[in-house]
Amino acid sequence: MREFHLPGRSAVIAANGMCATSHPLAAGVALDMLKRGGNAMDAALAGAILLGLCEPQMTGIGGDCFVLHSRPGQDIQALNGSGCAPAAASAAALRARGLAAVPLGSPDAVTIPCAIEAFCRLAETEGRLGLDVLVQPAIRYAEEGVPVAPRTAFDWKNSSETLKGAARQHYLREGQPLRSGDVFRAPGQAEVLRRIAKHGREAFYTGEVAEDMVSALTALGGAHTLEDFAAASCFATQPVEGRYKEKNLAEHPPNGQGATAILLLNILKHFDLAAMAPWGAQRAHIEAEATKLAYDARNRFLADPDHTSRLAHMLSPETAARLAALIDPKRAMPAAAPLAEAVHKDTVYITVVDKDRMAVSLIYSIFHGFGSGIASEKFGILLQNRGAGFTLTEGHPNELGPGKRPMHTIIPAMLKQDSEVIMPFGVMGGGYQPTGHARLVSNLLDFGMDLQSAIDAPRCFADGSAMKMERGYSDAVRQQMADLGHRVEVPDTPLGGAQAIRISASGVLEGASDPRKDGCALGY
Repeated sequence: MREFHLPGRSAVIAANGMCATSHPLAAGVALDMLKRGGNAMDAALAGAILLGLCEPQMTGIGGDCFVLHSRPGQDIQALNGSGCAPAAASAAALRARGLAAVPLGSPDAVTIPCAIEAFCRLAETEGRLGLDVLVQPAIRYAEEGVPVAPRTAFDWKNSSETLKGAARQHYLREGQPLRSGDVFRAPGQAEVLRRIAKHGREAFYTGEVAEDMVSALTALGGAHTLEDFAAASCFATQPVEGRYKEKNLAEHPPNGQGATAILLLNILKHFDLAAMAPWGAQRAHIEAEATKLAYDARNRFLADPDHTSRLAHMLSPETAARLAALIDPKRAMPAAAPLAEAVHKDTVYITVVDKDRMAVSLIYSIFHGFGSGIASEKFGILLQNRGAGFTLTEGHPNELGPGKRPMHTIIPAMLKQDSEVIMPFGVMGGGYQPTGHARLVSNLLDFGMDLQSAIDAPRCFADGSAMKMERGYSDAVRQQMADLGHRVEVPDTPLGGAQAIRISASGVLEGASDPRKDGCALGY
């Protein structure tokens, strides 16, 4: 095993339970739930709901989620908590208006939020404490306020122009974004959570709360109805899996893009990455070319589960072999055609492992910074713009349509040794996520890094026509990439943000949290 000495925080080691997520308050709440007798699902849900207040530009109860969960000796289970377009949605109507893509800040981009539906289901079927207990920390923080953390403040400022109408009253202070150390309060959301605690999902999808959301959308020309909200549903599904270096990678199936990470690793199998310098141009180039090919397949095939018909082809070894043969080690290829312009990096992720080694991998998002920028008047529920993940191309599997779920960028994952889960993990970062999953797995399995070093390590991403390389890469390597034909950029913001918990053979837990975010891993 190679030794790597990269600057960064230490991993967190504990024996009983662990949470890793992007905000310390949420990690603390999750740990509290474990200590009071809750299981990993209780802890993950309590922490996730709070993250909507700690990082409102990233997520909230007006968003969606995907969840993987497992218990020792049992298969991994998946829950799709992503919402549908309203029944009156029409790609043809948008094309008739001269549009080539779903506008990001319009009601056309708002799909029915399904995170609350999923949280209610999981609390009942997998948790121990009950939803009424799990929402109490978020209610308290919504009333008392959450101090804005530094990375959150940075994102708040960058995304604040998205906010419109009532959202500006709920998420700005005197017309200005909140700064680090300011206290953010959301009394309207506290009331919504109280009603959910008492009446369950009906309190959100029917009655006054639903009316508040529908009114905000229809006032701007949205086609949403109360019937669309009442019909919101989540559903159980089965993960997709791929194998890399004697380990199995489990990903959430479509309409998430998890299959892209599996395809990417299947392509990378055809190259001896372990013989390459980990932060050298050769590895960065091969990964970039494989990313372009895997994302092109994603753009062609992935959509609503009922409209994804070539998943087996996408995941087959033969497909990966043919794609790998297209890679020129000496020259960059053109970028894969984008599915839509709406790929962004606003997501939160939480993972928890409890004393019984139940593991949860949960990702929760409103898509772009502050989602659609549309919030309900009374309760201040910020609505996602996941519908911008649809294409308007006629006949495409991912074409906007009534009751369809769009292709999602958010993907939770789990790494397995044979049939047992050894690491729930996620890498936030919109379109970067499949590349982030493959990079983290490769760091661990090709280069033998410890978990925290594998997360801290510099990242690069073939993002459209640009080759984004974090500042951790040397100028010499960036020049070598440019010489290969890549258009190199140093991004203003870090690429993604990872959270992971590794379960050792002895049962000890190792938690790691990305310094690119405000969060941490906590155990006991």
